[in-house]
Amino acid sequence: MPINKEEIRAHYNSIADAHEAFIRIHAYYHRAVARYYQFCIPKGFSVLELGCSTGELLSSLEPSYGIGVDISEEMVMRAKKKYPHLNFICQDIETLTLEGKFDYIIISGTLACLEDIQQFLIRIQAFCHPQTRIIINYYNHLWESLLLLGEKLHLKIPETHHNWLSIDDIKNFLHISGYEVIRYDFDLLLPIYIPLVSTLLNKTIGKLPGINRLCLSQFAVARLDIPPGDPGNLIASVVITCRDEKGNIEELVQRTPSLGVHTEIIFVEGHSRDGTREEIERVITQYPQKDIKLLIQDGIGQGDALRKGFDHAKGDFILLLEADLTTPPEELCKFWDTYCRGRCEYANGTRLVYQMQKTSMPVINFIGNRFFGNLFTWLLGQRFTDTLCGLKAITRQGYERIRRERGFFGDFDPFGDFEIIFGAVKNNLKVADIPVQYFPRHYGITKTKPFRHGWLLLKMCAIAFRRFKLL
Repeated sequence: MPINKEEIRAHYNSIADAHEAFIRIHAYYHRAVARYYQFCIPKGFSVLELGCSTGELLSSLEPSYGIGVDISEEMVMRAKKKYPHLNFICQDIETLTLEGKFDYIIISGTLACLEDIQQFLIRIQAFCHPQTRIIINYYNHLWESLLLLGEKLHLKIPETHHNWLSIDDIKNFLHISGYEVIRYDFDLLLPIYIPLVSTLLNKTIGKLPGINRLCLSQFAVARLDIPPGDPGNLIASVVITCRDEKGNIEELVQRTPSLGVHTEIIFVEGHSRDGTREEIERVITQYPQKDIKLLIQDGIGQGDALRKGFDHAKGDFILLLEADLTTPPEELCKFWDTYCRGRCEYANGTRLVYQMQKTSMPVINFIGNRFFGNLFTWLLGQRFTDTLCGLKAITRQGYERIRRERGFFGDFDPFGDFEIIFGAVKNNLKVADIPVQYFPRHYGITKTKPFRHGWLLLKMCAIAFRRFKLL
């Protein structure tokens, strides 16, 4: 049945005076929604909110440039008065005319009023660049009867509900409209504040698989489903971290494939005692046709080496390769191909899919990696079957966003893997889990210490739970 937009406009004009009062009454719910958006959207990015009401959510995000759009003149008038540093427009968002592209487009509770959701999502692609993230939240359709009852009893602000959508409906609309869903979440099993009870239900029980589907709020984060550009114009950076790997250096250079229009190889040497640095210098002279650079670590550890290499990389796509040759350099082609086809912004290698030789990985390491992979998949909401594989890759734009927010998680990661993994999920990068072959080491000794590293992985899990589940 066609939706009468004039009736919608008149309805929201009529409740504009009461809107702020209801927000104060239900502050616990509105703070929870704002907290999720604040987690997903760092300060200082451009934000477009479609269906902004009186502008509270947009203002809470502290955008560098923010525009709010709403069909109600009364709502827009109040938003302009309260937040003069932001821009507010009174238009029907289904026929919106606007110049410019935005880093984030948020659609909070607005899908209920749309006549054609698919065409609306297609239309707003005009406001997207390749790194734009669309974030949608809406009531869980399982709460329909309870919410309608709350409106009749004047316990909830009255709204116009023409569409009650499940998270699967929202995901499907995004898919058929040319987007790729990156992640989806549920929040608020109990949307009112009761001391201790609300915390227990919303921060622990409500986060459990299955039970989370009963929560009031459902969120989806998506991006345009497009490739990054012409592969013939893209540059690759291969960062190789190495300490006491002299016997592998020349073979690494010989076997690292050429990717895109140009490939730079960056060795980050970590105070070796076996002549690794001198061997890299020799290889640079021996292979002048290759763009090989040598960096010396300032500190110690894999995390320090990774950061230095990535900070100096010039490529559109930055690939990490550990120097032990347990993962063949030829596997880099899989990561590059996945990136060029637009299937990832962060690619994570997994050693646990293909069969490996018995001497490649001790049984205790294999069991531990499998356990932690499953745990991190649940904690982070994206597939991670192997968090410590020595082959990873990320877009330059994605890494720059992670570097910008490095202080959010603090100095917690001696590996370097989790700073990138957590940052990729925090910044809503599209993750791909790419199976790779894994072979025994032929030169040098392994630097893995199962029990010490297992304890560190438990620490990483605790950080992930606190930062991603206890929003």
